[in-house]
Formats: sequence, C-alpha cells, structure tokens
Amino acid sequence: MSVAGVLADLFAEVRAWRCRTQPDSFDDLPRVPRPAGWVADWSAGAVRARRAALRTFQSRHAALDLAGAPVPVQVDGRVLGVVLARAEWELEHLRGWQRNPWFAFDQCLQPVYRTLLAFGPVDGEVVLRHLRRIPRTAADCAATMAGQVSAPYAEVTIPALGRVRDDLAAAMAELDLPAALRPALARATADAVDALAGFERWLRDHRDRFAPASPIGPDALRFLLHRVALVPYSPDQILDLAAAEWNRAVAAEAVLRRRFRERPPLCASAAEQIARQRRDLAAVRRFRVDRGLLGPVPGDYRFERLPGHLKPLTWLGVLDDLDEAVRYIPEPAEDLPYFQLADALDPRLGICHEGVHAEQFALGARHPDPARRHFVDSTPNEGIAFYHEELMRTAGLFDDAPAAAVVLANFQRLRALRAEVDIALALGELTIEAAADRLAAAVPMDAQTAWEEAVAFAANPGQGLSYLVGKAQVTDLVAAAVGSGVDIRDCHDRLWREGNVPLVLQHWEALGDRSRLDAADRLAGQPSSTS
Repeated sequence: MSVAGVLADLFAEVRAWRCRTQPDSFDDLPRVPRPAGWVADWSAGAVRARRAALRTFQSRHAALDLAGAPVPVQVDGRVLGVVLARAEWELEHLRGWQRNPWFAFDQCLQPVYRTLLAFGPVDGEVVLRHLRRIPRTAADCAATMAGQVSAPYAEVTIPALGRVRDDLAAAMAELDLPAALRPALARATADAVDALAGFERWLRDHRDRFAPASPIGPDALRFLLHRVALVPYSPDQILDLAAAEWNRAVAAEAVLRRRFRERPPLCASAAEQIARQRRDLAAVRRFRVDRGLLGPVPGDYRFERLPGHLKPLTWLGVLDDLDEAVRYIPEPAEDLPYFQLADALDPRLGICHEGVHAEQFALGARHPDPARRHFVDSTPNEGIAFYHEELMRTAGLFDDAPAAAVVLANFQRLRALRAEVDIALALGELTIEAAADRLAAAVPMDAQTAWEEAVAFAANPGQGLSYLVGKAQVTDLVAAAVGSGVDIRDCHDRLWREGNVPLVLQHWEALGDRSRLDAADRLAGQPSSTS
C-alpha cells in the first residue's frame, strides 16, 4: 500500500476513535457524531485507555515518511498531526478530566443537551440513555478529580450545578414523549438531579482541599497555539493584533454611529424573523455571486422556533443543530442575550457568521478527501466566518442598515477583546469573574453572556482568540493570493472548500509558500516536518 493509503487508513481509525472518546463542550463546531448506543465514559480506566491509544496513534503517525509525497498528502499528514495534538492537549495539558469540575458538568449534561438540539422529534430512548448515565459520569469524574481540583473552576461550577438541576427538571417536564416513556423519564430525571446535587455537595465538602488557581501557563499555551492550532504568531504578537483590531473596531463603530440615528424595531415575532431570514439568506448568497466574491454554495441555513423543552437549557451551549443547519431562536425581545438580540434586529448578522459555518459544514461533507471533511481546530472556521462579516460590510451588504453595521463593528470589538481575555485567563492574569466583568463592561454585553463566555474560554483556552487569529491569517492568505494574480472569487471558493484545514497549510498548498508553517513550527520549538 502507498504511504498515502496508509495515512488515509490511519486517519479513518483516528477519526472513529475521536468520535468515541472526544469530550463534549459548550461549543458547536467540535461536536462529533457518536456511535450507536454511545454513552460518556470518564472512568479512570477509560482515561488510561485514551492515553494509551493516543500514544499508539502518535507512534504510527511519526513512523510515516511523507517527505517525498505530493504536497496535498503532506498537508493531510499535518492535519492528522493536529488531530492527535488536540487529543494530547485535552488529556495531558488541559487535563479537564482531572482538575476541572466544569468539565464534569459538560460530560454529564452535554449528551442530553445535544440530543435535545436535534431538529425534529426528540428520540426519547436516547434522552433516557444519557440521563441514566449522569450518576455514573458524576461519580467517575469525582473519583478521577479527587485531590486535584482547581478551586476557581469549582467555584464557578457549584452555582451552575444548583441552577441546572431545576432547569433540567423543567426541560424534561416540557418534553413531549410517548406516554409509555414518561414514567421512566421522570425516574431518570430525578436520579440525574440527585446525582448532580451529590456532585455539588462533594465539591462544597472538599473546598478546603482544592488547589489554588492553576492556569495552564506559557508552556501549555505554546503547545496549544503552535502544535494544535499551527498559529504562526506568538502570544505577544496576538496581543498586538488584538490591540490593533480593538482600535479599528472602536473607530469603525464611531463612524458608523454617525449614520445611525434611530435603531429600527426588532422583528415583531419569531415567525416574522424566520420568514425574513429565509429571504435574507437567498439575498446574501445572490449578493456574493453578483459581486464576484463567492460562487454558489450548497446546503441550507435556517432559523427555527426555540422548542419549549430547550428554553430552560439555552445557557448550556450553542443553540443550533449543525447537522440540519438549524439555529433556534426565541421570540424577539429587548432583553434577549447579546447574539440573539442581534439576530432579532437583522437576521443577516447571523447569516454572515453562523451561516458560513453551515456552508463550510456542507462543503466539508462533500470534500473528496476524507481528511478534510471535519473540524480539527476553531481557528480556520471562526477566522473565515469573522472575515466574512467584514467582507460583507465592506462590499456594501449593510449599506441599507447602518444599525446592523454598527453591530458588526461591535462584534469586531468583542473578538479583539476575546483574544486578550483568552490569553490572560490562560496565563493566570485574570480570574473568570474579572474576565466576565471586563467583557460585560467593554463590549458592552449582558452579564449572562459575558459569564458564559468567560467560563467557556477558561475551560477551553484558545477558542476565544481563534476568531481574531484566524481572520488575520485569512486576510494574509487572501492578500497573498490576490497579489499573485488569483481572482478573489476563486480564492474565496477555495478558502470555503478547504475551511477545515489550518490556514498555514492552506498557504503552503495553494501558494507554495510554507514560511508561515515554518514560523509555527519554530514557535512550537520543533523542527518543521511533513507529518
């Protein structure tokens, strides 16, 4: 078998392993399809098995000699390296399974939440399976964390456990299941609530034994940035990018507000918002084609009314089903959280970001190379979507809606601040509470969204900075491509199609320039390689 064939087989094995073993989180892009009958398993034995399997996969990957292979094959080899580096990051560097009770919170609740997010009738048997697993998962996580919990994570998890018990019970009460399943649902919900209460008591009872604040530190941050995300910028360079982006955003927002005299009303109802979004999606896609910016894209993206059983749990994760390209929306109201309020003002704001994720999801599923069909890191995906927001504002899509253009500039301000906060949390320069306060005051945004963001970035470093770092690399790639004579539509078409591939690898493959990849490797402290 050729080395390309061996690589493809190994990639398929690793993908199947990740679908079985990858942890769940607040974010939507990393979600993986689970095998039939799957349940979470974070017992000590399961963690040992993960670590052993990772070492075996890494050895097999390192043994591949791709130096003489075509560049696309070498790129696939580096993509697999990113997938394995992410698993190493989770298991050996971040170690949420060992020190972060919020990780346990997610492993208990995200399987239920994700099942409820699926568009269409809820599969009651799957809900029951995941509810019944919560007591075991909570107990396993408590056992593996004993004596190693980081106190700041415990302090944000304790009140969340108190809140989620009532919210989970309310959600299950709203769930429309066949009568035959309702008694079992009631029992499973009660047992899950009791287990979550027990985990909360365990955290409270062991507070005096928890470790003080323990940020991941500069070495782990370097591994994340340069081995997982293949970022060609140092943390100091990222902070410089963030400062420049903040200044651009503040200036743009001030200029745009000169055109903004009175904000138009929100959509009158969810039904009106849904209908408007359907029209707007077609108009945005037509606008891009007509302006020669992007070709036709496959797939759909649509708003749907928020089901009653999801309403109590919206704070658990991103409110979408990417498999069906559905974003759930509540009834428009002035007191909605930050992003939901923006969608109620102008659905094109969501189309310009979350809609791009749906497009890339559809394009990825159709990619002829299986190595490029799935998410590997947030940086290219979020970078492309953030770039698209500014692309549409620059191209004139929002010339008829200055209030929406102001919101886009405010999004830009948020993404700059996220990068700063993300790095400060990782290095221990901000607490979670201080990060939430900074986001709420400086963007500004509602306190609930700011708290959710701060907790998410603390639990999953690198996600917050991925928007800005990704957009900087996209802009660099587009400028280099256009400067070498590539038509901008062709450049964007390729960028969308290859959107799961780290951007330094796209630069190498598309333009024959691997200097950005070499920079990432130097910052990682390793020789540049092809695998």
